[in-house]
This record gives sequence, structure tokens and C-alpha cells, in this order.
Amino acid sequence: MAKKTRKFKTEVQQLLDLVIHSLYTKKEIFLRELVSNASDAIDRAKYEGLTDKSILKDSENFKIKISLDKEARTIIIEDNGIGMDFEELEKNIGTIASSGTKKFVASMQESGDSSAELIGQFGVGFYAAFMVADKVSLVTKRRGKKQQAYKWESDGTGAYTIDDVEKDSCGTEITLYLSEDQSEFLDDWQIKRIITQYSDYVSHPIVMDATKTEPAEEEGGDPIISIEEETLNSMTAIWKKNKKDVKKDEYKDFYRHISHDHMGEPLRTIHFVAEGVTEFRSLLFLPEKAPFDLYMRDERRGLQLYVKNVFITDDCKELMPDYLRFIKGIVDSSDMPLNVSREMLQDDAVLRRIRKSLVGRILKTLAEMLKKKPEDYDKFWDEFGKVLKEGLHSDFENADKLKDLVLFHSTKTDKPGTLKDYVSRMPEDQTEIYYISGENIDLVKTSPMLEAFNKKGYEVLFFIDPIDEWVAQSLTEYDGKQVKAVDRGDIELDTEKEQKKKEKAREKADTEYKDLIDLMKEELKEDVKDVRFSNRLTDSACCLVADEMGMNANMERIMKSMNQEFQPTLRVLELNSKHPILEKMKGLHKNDKKDQQLKDYCELLFDQALLTEGSPIKNPARFTQLVSDLMVKA
Repeated sequence: MAKKTRKFKTEVQQLLDLVIHSLYTKKEIFLRELVSNASDAIDRAKYEGLTDKSILKDSENFKIKISLDKEARTIIIEDNGIGMDFEELEKNIGTIASSGTKKFVASMQESGDSSAELIGQFGVGFYAAFMVADKVSLVTKRRGKKQQAYKWESDGTGAYTIDDVEKDSCGTEITLYLSEDQSEFLDDWQIKRIITQYSDYVSHPIVMDATKTEPAEEEGGDPIISIEEETLNSMTAIWKKNKKDVKKDEYKDFYRHISHDHMGEPLRTIHFVAEGVTEFRSLLFLPEKAPFDLYMRDERRGLQLYVKNVFITDDCKELMPDYLRFIKGIVDSSDMPLNVSREMLQDDAVLRRIRKSLVGRILKTLAEMLKKKPEDYDKFWDEFGKVLKEGLHSDFENADKLKDLVLFHSTKTDKPGTLKDYVSRMPEDQTEIYYISGENIDLVKTSPMLEAFNKKGYEVLFFIDPIDEWVAQSLTEYDGKQVKAVDRGDIELDTEKEQKKKEKAREKADTEYKDLIDLMKEELKEDVKDVRFSNRLTDSACCLVADEMGMNANMERIMKSMNQEFQPTLRVLELNSKHPILEKMKGLHKNDKKDQQLKDYCELLFDQALLTEGSPIKNPARFTQLVSDLMVKA
């Protein structure tokens, strides 16, 4: 066959320009693409050899060889795979010139997105070579009887040539003539690094000639220099092994490798193969210790992703929800949807199914740990509990599973416990689950809000992590019981008979103290929404309560610490009708409604309520002066 020169069509040239200048974020990706193509060619040779014995009759050991020539400025990637005949050469390397190309280019230009079609449909991976090369030549010979070898060559600017050539062995040899500014890819160590990062688990050996120097055989003689092939990839993916055959130290070493936690160990290892509609392999690790950057926005949170043993990314966030960002590991799938550059995932059903399977397996592992190894779960919770609780606010699909996994301190426990344990301790007459939120255990444990609950023997959960305020918005029910805040709305803890008795006492107090309450409302009108008697208090004089759906003091503190703008809401000042201070104030009011001491008491009660909930008072100097005056008078 005479040498043929052909021009690229206009739309093909446009697509080629996209591949060279826009499609890939890293130029080193070219080597991953060419090695992946070589691996596929070997796999195809093995497959066809199962039915056509002539394919493998004269086969040598399969391998992919990379050769560098610094003087000629070339990189050669050679495989002894299936090779191509003329039609296959036009189809596979010329796929970019297929009838669908024009539509593909149009769709990318209209959307401005290079993810319009999947890799493999247009064969653009081969053309990644032009990112680093001024010219690319390909020599190939098909395995089988009496096959002719062909040479394809192009500088990527407008045309390509195909010619008959002689080639002794079957397979494909690609030569890249590097651009002047791409000299870094002529360094052995750079090639080794790229292979280790992207193609370490390709199942065929990737080799390169290495120069070895040995001492001279005789004293004073010249050292012995030899060139031997060095295998660059490990070829053994730990996740492809049967987990029965993997030793604990192997898991530990691999965990340290992918997590960069060189001193740590995994608390749990999850190694499984998913089969069915979507098939993939996964090896996940639950770390023993939280990384220092767990709460940093720029932290790399995703899993490593491989497709057919080829590395795609080490930060695939789409495979794991944010509340499980502490999980380290890899996923290897044969049918993972990728965009045309194999650098981004497509958002489709396959991805969602894989993510769902991973999350389900992780939550199941945590549930088993909680049940069978509670001491290990306590360690996990200390490190990652705050992060896991984020899922209650974001993962509605797994909300019930997460509710069984979260732990809280309470008025009846020395260490955090589950909601299931809380329910098991509930008295028969208790119908709701109660919680109080605050900055720390010491603050909420002494809150006057708890007095009535303690007297009734009702346990109250402590929501002391900042995330708990958002958790509470989603954790509204458990085991058919409502979850209710003790510092919001009105609280009724008594039986029907007790309620009637207390209602009469409250009506009497409302009548007896009406004028005093009206005075307090007037004096504190800029600070509180209302003043009323409380069902919560048994010993303390007062407390501040938010509306049922209002913002409590703890939420306001969190919003301020985050520099968030919000409209502060006035809360209700609740009073203990049996506290001696009210009797004292009633006497003062009876004697002189304009007594300055009455106004001072109103101000002191409000400041006292602020202090007991951990909120700052508006005027500490004024508060100190009033307390000192009272001490002198006493």
C-alpha cells in the first residue's frame, strides 16, 4: 500500500484542539492514557486467544515497555498486545473522526462542558499525547496469520499519514517526539512517579531499562555496567485479593500509604466486593485517630477511585457524604461513569448506587462495633462523633440508622449513651424525650431548667456540641416519641390530676401577683417578650425560655461565634411563684409601687437568668453595684 496522507475534518481539528489545550488538567495524564490503552490491547489478545489459538501461538510474556531517548527527545510506549490491522487502525485511532464527532464538538461548545460524552466513544485518550509532543508516530501489527504492519503519523495540526512498514513482533509501538518545553518527561524518576501514581495496579508489567553498576571483578578493574529491565508497577491491588489472604500488617501498610497517617492504624477495615446490578470492589478504613484537618474546608475528603485498576483521582468526594469524610480507602469499578477526560465523574444512577452501597456498609460496620465492641465504639465516638452527627441533618435516607448510632451525655449517665438506652430507662409515665443545649456539661448540668425534670425522675439529654443545634432540627422523633427541648415553649410534666391542682395554684398566683408581674413586664419590656410563672422551676427564682420555634441562648452564641447575621429574639422570663424573692417584691410593691428597689430587683432577676444560662449580662458593673448594695442592706 502506498503512503496515504489524509486531512482532519474541520470538526475533528476542533476536537483535537480541545483535547490538547482544554480537556485535561494535568499534562502527565498522557502517560496514564497510553499505558491504559496498551493494557487493554493485552487484555484483548488474551481474550481472543481463548478461541483463536493462532493469536497466542508465538506469544512472549505480555508487558508494556517505556523507553526514553534524551538526545532524540522521544518517549516510546510499546506493548505486545493484540495490535491493529488497517481497518482497526482507522477505526480505533481514527475514532475521533467518526460520524458522531461533529455532534460531540457541538454539544461541548454549546454547554462549555467537556463531559458531554463518555470516554471510549471517541478514543480521545490516545490524542492526549499531543499535549506534550510535537509529533506522534504509531507502528502496529495485528496478531494472527500473515498480518501487515502499518505506521500512523501526525503532528496534530491538520493531517495524518498511514503507510505500510515492516515490524517483526506483533503489538503497538507509539513514539512521542516531545515539545521543547516538556523535557521533564525525559527524566526516569518522573516516569516512575507517574506510573506509580496512576498505573501501579495495572495487571501487566510496565517495564523500563535501568542501568546497574556492580563492582569490578578484579581489583583496579572497571566497574561492570549492565542494562536490565526494571518493573515499575506492583501489579497487585490489595483490594483484588481475597480478604482471607490479606494479613493485618498489609492492611495497616496500605492504610498508611493512602491516608498519609504514617504512625496511625485503622480502627476498622471494610473490605468487600459488591455484585449485582453494579459491581465494584472497595477497601475502606475507619481511622483510629482524627486528622488535624478534619474540620478544615480544604481537607481532601474523598476516596481514591480506580477504574479497571487505573488510578483516576485521590479525592472522589462524590462517593462519600461529607459526614463520613473521615473514611479513607479506594473504590475500583469497571463501569464507573467518567467524563471524556476520565478526570470527573458523571452524575448518574451507577454513581448513586455505589455511594449508597458504601454508606450502607459503613453504617452497618459502626452498628456492629457499637453492639459487639462498645469500647472500640467509644474510641470512635470521641474522635468522630461530632462529624457523624452531621448526617442527621443531611442524610434523610439513613436517618433511622444514624439515630441508633449517635451518643449523648445526660443527667443520668457518666458517659455518652444511645437513644435506645435512654428510652429503656424512661419511667412509665414519661411520654417524650427531653434535651437541653449549652456550651458544656458543667453549664447545662446546673441549669434551673432541669429542676422539675430531676424531681420527676425524667432523664434529660445534653446537647453540648455546636452541631447539636442543627441536629435538633432533624432529630424530632425517636421510637415513636417526640424529642423536646426543655428550654423552649411551655412544658407540662404532670398527670391530669396534678395539672388541675397546679392550674388552680397558678391562677391564684396570677391573681395575687398580677400587679407585680405587670410592673416587671414594663420594666423589662426591652429585654423580654413576656413574664410568666413557670412549670420548670422548683428551687431557682427564674429562667429565660425561648418560644417553641424560637432561637435559644445557645444558638445565638453559636451564630455570633460564626459571625452570622441574625435577628435576636426576645425570650420569656419565667418565675418560680414559690420563691421567697417574689414575696419580698410583692411586699415592696404593696408599700410603694415606685420603690427604686423594685426596679433593681427586676434588673437583678433578669441578669441572674442570663448568668445561669451562660449568657453575658449587659452591664457587669451595674450588676456588681446592685449585688453589693443588697449585701450591705442585708
